[in-house]
Amino acid sequence: MSIKLFYKKMNTVSETLSASQLSHFRKTLHQYPEVSNQEHQTAQRVVDFLKKYSPKQLLEQVGGTGVVATFEGAQPGKHVLIRCELDALPIAEINDFAHKSISEGVGHKCGHDGHMAIVAGLAPFLQDLPKGKVSLLFQPAEETGEGALQMLDDEKFKAIQPDYVFALHNLPGSPLHQILVKPGAFSAASKGMIVRLIGETSHAAEPQDGKSPALAMAAIVQMLDGLPTAHSFEDFTLITVVHALLGEIAFGTTPGYAEVRATLRTFSNKDMQKLTNEAVSQAQAIAQKYDLGIEIAWTEAFAAAVNNVACVETIKKVAKSHELELKQVTAPMKWSEDFGQFTERYPGALFGLGAGEHHPQLHNPDYDFPDEILSTGIAMFWGIIQESL
Repeated sequence: MSIKLFYKKMNTVSETLSASQLSHFRKTLHQYPEVSNQEHQTAQRVVDFLKKYSPKQLLEQVGGTGVVATFEGAQPGKHVLIRCELDALPIAEINDFAHKSISEGVGHKCGHDGHMAIVAGLAPFLQDLPKGKVSLLFQPAEETGEGALQMLDDEKFKAIQPDYVFALHNLPGSPLHQILVKPGAFSAASKGMIVRLIGETSHAAEPQDGKSPALAMAAIVQMLDGLPTAHSFEDFTLITVVHALLGEIAFGTTPGYAEVRATLRTFSNKDMQKLTNEAVSQAQAIAQKYDLGIEIAWTEAFAAAVNNVACVETIKKVAKSHELELKQVTAPMKWSEDFGQFTERYPGALFGLGAGEHHPQLHNPDYDFPDEILSTGIAMFWGIIQESL
């Protein structure tokens, strides 16, 4: 069935949920954004919405603020999980429409409000499943890379055990409604590295009496910048130094502390492990050369989202059945998405949904999710569920 016929047949998102009601729900989520691991009101709004459709099981506070609604068919069958994200970003909104964020310095600048509306909009379709199970998962803290593992490691989640997992991400710059797929890695692995160098302060007139980390800090910055090209990797690797700190602003003091922060990024999890090991080894060697203490910490770690080939074929089949424009990309997206934690454990796939060629980009202060693609996302997921079951 073409997407136009799909819309015409429904005339609404479903018999019990109109397109305008779904848009209103999305805009409400947009107006009241919450950052990672603080999504309490957002989760409650999702729960209140889902309760109208009587899921067999509704789990709350999974991995923090996470929500999982499971619908069961009359007959046994496969278990499909559809995942979206609850959190917004610490980015101030500059739009001036009625549903503008009321939270100062916080906005849904990645489209998670739209992703939630799409996944919640599946609920009316799932009330009369002929067989199998479908779980709708609303995950906290995607933006920091924490939420997926928080949910996966929660005892409440361990009883779910899906057979397949699917997710989408809207993609500004791609034509409206276009479906983008790729077998294998779809989005990059990334992690934040924090290198702390501990020396000893001294009077600026007597630097020999202290241990300044200045030269070591400079050497580490240069090392990290050149590391991806200094070694052989399977695919794309990148290190971006994002911050450096040396001592205090005190002209009478030789510094005794330095800090370097960098983002490591690769297209494969194997390359990420190799890049990590090399960065740690060489940073430690530099610290030892300058007789400094060293501490290394990590933050915002994302695994590459690696798509199962069969699951990608399912997405392609559904897109073709709706006569949607389909594009198979050749290289993974450089941004990261912690859905990779799900695809490390279960067969699944993440795909892109075009948000418009001239639409403001993700994380831009003027971004807003385009309501035109809400029904497209629902149609895609509903088709994937039918195919998978």
